[in-house]
Parts: sequence; C-alpha cells; structure tokens
Amino acid sequence: MMLHEPHPKVTASSKSSRPGCRPAVGQWLATACVLYVLSACAPHDVLNQEEGLRIVPGARHVTVYYEEGRFGGWPANHGIWNWGDEILVGFSQGFYKDLGDRHHIDRDRPEAHLLARSVDGGETWAIEDPGANGQLLTEGDVLHGTSRPGIEVPELQDSPGGIDFSHPDFAMTLRTDSVDAGVGRFFYSYDRGRSWAGPYRLPNFGAPGIAPRTDYLVNGPSDCLIFITAAKADAEEGWPLCARTTDGGATWELVSWIGPEPAGFSIMPASVRLSETDLLVATRRREGPRRWIEAYLSSDNGTTWQLIGEPVPDAGVGNPPAMLRLRDGRICLVYGYRAEPYSIRVVLSSDGGQSWSKEAILRGDGSSRDIGYVRAVQRPDGRVVAVYYFSDEEIGHERFIAATIWDPSGI
Repeated sequence: MMLHEPHPKVTASSKSSRPGCRPAVGQWLATACVLYVLSACAPHDVLNQEEGLRIVPGARHVTVYYEEGRFGGWPANHGIWNWGDEILVGFSQGFYKDLGDRHHIDRDRPEAHLLARSVDGGETWAIEDPGANGQLLTEGDVLHGTSRPGIEVPELQDSPGGIDFSHPDFAMTLRTDSVDAGVGRFFYSYDRGRSWAGPYRLPNFGAPGIAPRTDYLVNGPSDCLIFITAAKADAEEGWPLCARTTDGGATWELVSWIGPEPAGFSIMPASVRLSETDLLVATRRREGPRRWIEAYLSSDNGTTWQLIGEPVPDAGVGNPPAMLRLRDGRICLVYGYRAEPYSIRVVLSSDGGQSWSKEAILRGDGSSRDIGYVRAVQRPDGRVVAVYYFSDEEIGHERFIAATIWDPSGI
C-alpha cells in the first residue's frame, strides 16, 4: 500500500537530481540505482584549519537515498546486514520541515521505515518498502512523524522459538515504540531481508520498559546475545543490558546490566566479539552538558563488565557508535560528530579497545548537526562501507542517506 501522500520511489541520486537541476516527477526511475560520487577526499576547508585532525585518504561518498522535499535519517535506529558484497541497511523516511535546532522532519506527516539494498558492495543502491507489505511497522512516540495511514500495524506475538540464527541468509532487527519505557519487539528473515517474520515480543528484563535498536551476536543455531537499551528506574532512557536466548528466540533471559545505572543516559550499545569469552561494547553517553562514547569489556561472555575507556571523549551534542572488528584484528568505531566541523569520524584500536587512535575524518563537509547515526560493515575486499544520514551545502536543506567507502589499511 502507498503512503497517504504518495511519492515516486527514489534510490541513489544522479547529478541531475541535485538542487538547481531537479527532474520532473515523471522522470524518476522507480528502481534506478544511479551512483553519485561526491568529492573523493576533499572535506570542508575548515578541517584544514583545525590542528590535529587527519583526513582518511581515498574515501568516496555515495548517495544511498535522496529525494526533494524529504527527510532521510537514522540508520543506527534500524540496522545493517551484509552477505559478502550484498548489503542491507534500514532508515527512516519522512517529509522535510525546518524545525530549527530539532530534527528537520515534519511531525505532522507520515514517517516510513525503509530499507536500502546494494548488491555491489555499496556502490549503488535500491530502495525497498517492507511496510507496504505490513512488515517492520511500528507506532508510538518513537516515530518523529505520524504512523502510515491505511496500513495496520500487526499485533505483537509471543515468539514460537525455533529460529536458526546460523542460517546463511539470516537477519534480525530489534525495534521499540518508545526511546524511554518502550515495548520491545524483534523481526527476523531467512531471505536477506526480503520478507520478515514478526513482530515478536521481547521481555522488559525487570525494567519499566525497553528501547532496543539492532545489535546482536550469534553464538550458534539456537543461541544469540542481544545488546539493548532499557529504561532506568525512573522510566527514562536509558541503561544498556545484555540478554540471551538459547532456545531459538522462544525465551530471552537477562545476562547483565552494562555499567552502573547512569544519572544521564548510556544508550545504543554496539558490540563485537574479541574471543570465545571476551566481548567489547561501546555506548553513547550523556551526563549534564557532556556527550561522549565509552567502552566496556567483558571477559566472561557478558556476565560482568569493566569500563575500560572513552574511545570518543567528545561527540559534540551526541551520536551513537558503529563498531566492527576488522579482518586485520583492529576494532573500528565510526560516529557522527555533531559540532563544528560537522563530520563523520573514525577511531581504531589495535589492543581490543584498551586504547584508541586519534580521530580521523571520513567526511567533513556537513552543514548542520543533523547527521550521523552510522552503521558500518566490511566488504570482502577489505574496504569499509559506513552508512549514515547527512546534510551538506551541495544537496541543500534536505537530509539524505549516504555511504562512505574507504580502506582502513591506509590509516
């Protein structure tokens, strides 16, 4: 089914779709995957004036989703998956509205949760709408816009279990209906996200509610760890936890809380496995005016955690981490920097998160703080594809989804 306010399906933008040369609606190709490569490694000049900032050489920027009058945002709220060079990433689509310092998405018009798929390692993308088939739908105050009219949100179900987390085409996404004391749910797919089973209810794990985003580690066919945000005792966001199923998703048990309950928040955990017993988790932190990313280590598969440092001592006004373990063994953490110079940045660790490199700039031409919420994967050829939402002077006022493709061996 279509949105109440229908629009042409749009994928990656070509130069002809940039401001000043916009085609008529009839000229959009419904499944076009036209690559638009921005300046390869020429971030905004302000970066050259800030001492100590390195620029990642050879980084290329590709437009994943852009549409005139629209808002594309927050891949970190949805998830990313890859099977070799096939990459799938979720994002929110709404209508653009200038709201000053708030996110520039119209609160009074429908918001859709879409998917972008690439089959060539992130070079080109096609947009998919699972919500049109009644899948991956949500409701509640987690939406920045309104619910999609004319499309019924399926009722939550108890999971029957029997999920094979080791299926070669498996994907799972964790969602919520509120960033505070929400009701958590999950969906899963055996066909690389072309169809989804669910929504299945997640327990609250003793909290007033939960606000999951997608982060999980598969241990075996019936065994999976999830890392999610729960509400604090005051029902506000948030406090991260680790939970586990050993019966194919029929039941989920609390393994541990990650760190002490914060006065502010510790949210949106990103995890990597370092060994058979060691796990590393990074979280988005806020206390008073300070915003940063901190890291925790578990040496007993998530039973206990130790704070080991701050990979990002300053994240501007705040952004979540996207973290992956590279094939060379290093840990790669990518994030949006929501302060001038607005940018997408990366830090790396060669010792399992005990210490981190100085930040390097993947992209430095942001025009506002309404950027980031990164997801990232590594391609078979070793290059990393980082997907995020962005705003720049060339596109104009709309927020769009972009990907930066870069070689970590160069830094």
